[in-house]
Amino acid sequence: MRDRWRAQLKTFVDAQSEGRHVSAELKRHVWTTLRNTAEAGRARGAMEFFLLTTSRDGGLPASLLVSLIPLGDTPADPEKYAEWLELREQPDSPGRRQVSVVELAAGAAVRVLDATTLGVHVLMPGGAGYLTLSFSAPLSGMSGPMERLCDAISGSLRWVQ
Repeated sequence: MRDRWRAQLKTFVDAQSEGRHVSAELKRHVWTTLRNTAEAGRARGAMEFFLLTTSRDGGLPASLLVSLIPLGDTPADPEKYAEWLELREQPDSPGRRQVSVVELAAGAAVRVLDATTLGVHVLMPGGAGYLTLSFSAPLSGMSGPMERLCDAISGSLRWVQ
């Protein structure tokens, strides 16, 4: 429920910044980013929202939003879906996304990477749609160890019967 998770996100940000030299502006920015991520996910049918802090002294928050994108107008072929996503890209956007198709244990997936986010859209069995793992690391960025961690989480996805 919206009123509950908004308060929980505020509590999370306050707890992570407690005892550290974190400016009110940075706390507000982190809370706003997390709130916007949760609200956008909820609007798109999010099922889960996970938050991670990577260090006690630095408090680099990251999040994972798990949602379902029904096929509808979305192409069922991951190659075509990747092309469709690239067509929606603004040609002059400063933080251009990298869109690719990767093979995971769960099957073909469309991987969308930019400076602070990684989206992995995994085609679900039976034509139900795409299970989307939306990772965000607004402070540390999505590169190096954070990118490898998110790729490892995505790679661990398996379908069970």
